[in-house]
Amino acid sequence: GSASRGVLNILSVTKFRPPCTFSYVKNKFGRTEMIDNTLNPDFVRKFVLDFFFEEKQNLRFDVYNVDTRSSNISKHDFLGQTFCTLGEIIGSAGGRLERTLSGIPGKKCGTIIFTAEELSNCRDIATMQLCANKLDKKDFFGKSDPFLVFYRSNEDGTFTICHKTEVVKNTLNPVWQPFTIPVRALCNGDYDRTVKVDVFDWDRDGSHDFIGEFTTSYREFSRGQSQFNVYEVRAKSQNDGTNDTQLNFTVAIDFTASNGNPSQPTSLHYMNPYQMNMYAMALKAVGEIIQDYDSDKLFPAYGFGAKLPPDGKISHAFPLNSNTDDPNCVGIEGVLEVYFQSLRSVQLYGPTNFAPVINQVARSAKEVTDGSQYFVLLMITDGVISDMVQTKEAVVNAASLPMSIIIVGVGPAEFDAMEELDGDEVRVSSRGRYAERDIVQFVPFRDYIDRSGNQVLSMARLAKDVLAEIPDQLLSYMKSRGIEPRPALPNTNNSQSLSLRI
Repeated sequence: GSASRGVLNILSVTKFRPPCTFSYVKNKFGRTEMIDNTLNPDFVRKFVLDFFFEEKQNLRFDVYNVDTRSSNISKHDFLGQTFCTLGEIIGSAGGRLERTLSGIPGKKCGTIIFTAEELSNCRDIATMQLCANKLDKKDFFGKSDPFLVFYRSNEDGTFTICHKTEVVKNTLNPVWQPFTIPVRALCNGDYDRTVKVDVFDWDRDGSHDFIGEFTTSYREFSRGQSQFNVYEVRAKSQNDGTNDTQLNFTVAIDFTASNGNPSQPTSLHYMNPYQMNMYAMALKAVGEIIQDYDSDKLFPAYGFGAKLPPDGKISHAFPLNSNTDDPNCVGIEGVLEVYFQSLRSVQLYGPTNFAPVINQVARSAKEVTDGSQYFVLLMITDGVISDMVQTKEAVVNAASLPMSIIIVGVGPAEFDAMEELDGDEVRVSSRGRYAERDIVQFVPFRDYIDRSGNQVLSMARLAKDVLAEIPDQLLSYMKSRGIEPRPALPNTNNSQSLSLRI
């Protein structure tokens, strides 16, 4: 798959003194700067990672209290740790994830906050110098010891620290040293994105006094190339936020008789107490990655092609939890649980009809077309589709909605007909209408089975391939509807003055 290069920011930590280190999978990746004498540090240093939507990228963060000059981390006090995936951070609202630290028995270790954002290709570098006049006097004896903190705005209206100046001692009219900063660190290459600058009076104990702030943009900054820009330093400001796109994940499982009796080892639905069957592997492989981008972790789960108790009625879209009003399951483990329960209660039958489940999810997608939600349907099947004409019609209709379909074929069957739905070569059509977008990805699971029998490796290979197209499919819908991320909106308020030369 293709990588997005993004910046990971350890935004803040509460209830202890840093620094923080983190590991990427098994390799130590980096360490923040140390911040003196504070229980609530806000780190400036960022970490640039290659993000793969279709892969599970595990991260570990360790936090230490630095007591000596030693570079050996084991010489410092361990304050706590947390684990997450890169996908969890990126999939959180606004790309902002808060986690509780643990690792010291019987002790509350505080919390840690991460933000993540995709980097632009901007390579511009800005050199700027700032000075101020008549800043507020904060120290009882003497004047103020001012320094500046620069923040770039995020799409949810929050701000992320990106630069701190040095402290200029005992003056209300400071002149700071010139500094150089990459433009993408300041605004990620968006010249009109809001940049906020806070002015503080430095205190030795870390409880720095807020003097004031102003908001601007890099475009405004750059207008001062041959002269000073002057900004009024005000008391406070607020920002309006934006909506993120939430992924909604739905599962549909083939319960047709061609899978074989679930109690027999030859069945594709065999409930082996020692290892997962291929249905469970496919569900877990895809679901565990995509659930990072679904904030409520509630997944509708359906079956198709079975006779249901008590009257033996055939259904092609029955909720696995038997609740027609609320088919949601809690997490992927919840979906697996009701899947195994259904195998014990329904009769595998047929035929293999896809259209009812596709239309079921399409009805939900049709209700939310403003870009705030996107629906992903995972269908796992062992055989050839019985209702191909109706399924093509359903896919063509769904292609105009915020929706993608992943089909995983399990078992030894020939799946040639499935390729018709995967519109990589020829766009799916029905009754003379072509699908607006390619929204179907089909793969046979057997192509990803590790020869040594390593299930984890097989699942990782499958997930990587079937999820690789989802980001582009989502973007293609947004572009087709003219939906663009709304930038954070600056707001103004009130009070001293600061000049900048860039």
